[in-house]
Amino acid sequence: MTDYFDERVASTYDQDEAEMFDAEVLGKTVDLLADLAGDRRALELAIGTGRVALPLSARGVPVSGIELSEAMIRRLRAKPGAESIDVALGDMTTTRVAGQFGLVYLVFNTIGNLLTQDDQVACFENAAAHLVPAGCFVVEVGVPDLQRLPPGEVFRVFDHTDAHLGIDEYDVATQRMWSHHYTLRGSAYDRGSTPFRYVWPSELDLMARIAGLRLRARWSDWERRPFTAESTSHVSVWERTA
Repeated sequence: MTDYFDERVASTYDQDEAEMFDAEVLGKTVDLLADLAGDRRALELAIGTGRVALPLSARGVPVSGIELSEAMIRRLRAKPGAESIDVALGDMTTTRVAGQFGLVYLVFNTIGNLLTQDDQVACFENAAAHLVPAGCFVVEVGVPDLQRLPPGEVFRVFDHTDAHLGIDEYDVATQRMWSHHYTLRGSAYDRGSTPFRYVWPSELDLMARIAGLRLRARWSDWERRPFTAESTSHVSVWERTA
């Protein structure tokens, strides 16, 4: 797995994703995860700079993490409360953490950073291997936005401000996409592109079954609002079978 979150990206990650660090956004996320974890340990795949792990840990949930990027781990380690979180450096498809967990979670579209179906299945299998019976695997990811893509078009602008231009590029034959970002830094625009593999909810359910998990719940957001045909994202919970 390629590390797309190197020093260049990690150095401005919290600033670039500032709205995702908003207390109102995080509060709803942590509420749901803490409820699912209960008094059991939680494991975050792709823990990053600790956006979710730190407030979840502060709620009293013992949190561990797996992270591929050393640069992101350094940002996490510099934050208050990080000393209580164990982080293993490695790939979320294969890296194991000692012990078992009541909750494993993967948020903010990060399942798409795995660029093949085989790797996404391996991620589910790795999550399941860490779970106790009836433990939960939670994934937050967007619904592929192909309804907005006219036939023959491959680009869709998803953000357009003076400070940022975001364009998604799709290859519908391979389920591969690229997010292109042009971010204003000082007097010039900095370009960054990240590849993804988009995945459908039903495909994720089949991956879960391969890994010995079954769907427990699916909502459109962290507030547990119903998932419908109009939902642009989903928070899905699969439970490990006995």
